[in-house]
Amino acid sequence: MKKIGIVMGSDSDLPVVEKAMATLEKYDVPFEAHVYSAHRTPEEARAFAKGARENGFGAIIAAAGKAAHLAGAMAANTTLPVIGIPIKSSTLDGLDALLSTVQMPGGMPVATVAIDGAENAALLAIQILAVEDAALAAKLDNARAEAAAKVLEKNAALEARYAK
Repeated sequence: MKKIGIVMGSDSDLPVVEKAMATLEKYDVPFEAHVYSAHRTPEEARAFAKGARENGFGAIIAAAGKAAHLAGAMAANTTLPVIGIPIKSSTLDGLDALLSTVQMPGGMPVATVAIDGAENAALLAIQILAVEDAALAAKLDNARAEAAAKVLEKNAALEARYAK
């Protein structure tokens, strides 16, 4: 199975990014996590992205706040899917990071999840790997069925409580 690369611009992003790691662990998807800054360590960030395919990665999750150029820097240096997590870390409540991540120029796609949306970033990365992995796809299907069952249980309880 391919692994997922997780790159964050600062270790202050770790509390959010740990949700992605926990999700990947839940699905038994291997990953590597690194702190590389698009601005402070551009050469290391570039080298990671350029070598990602050859190093067994199937997708990259890039988390950054404020200017949030990390996902774009990753996308500029690989043709692997890149998923950006805008991190809420400024007085603009993460809107600056969201816009920096989602407003990529034509030819440089970055899939972008919600501000602090690490769980969804991991699930999207898992879905990308599941295109070629039937066992992983089955895990995703089971998780969706379990989530639906929980909602229907809550609905039944609500209907029973307020039945007329």
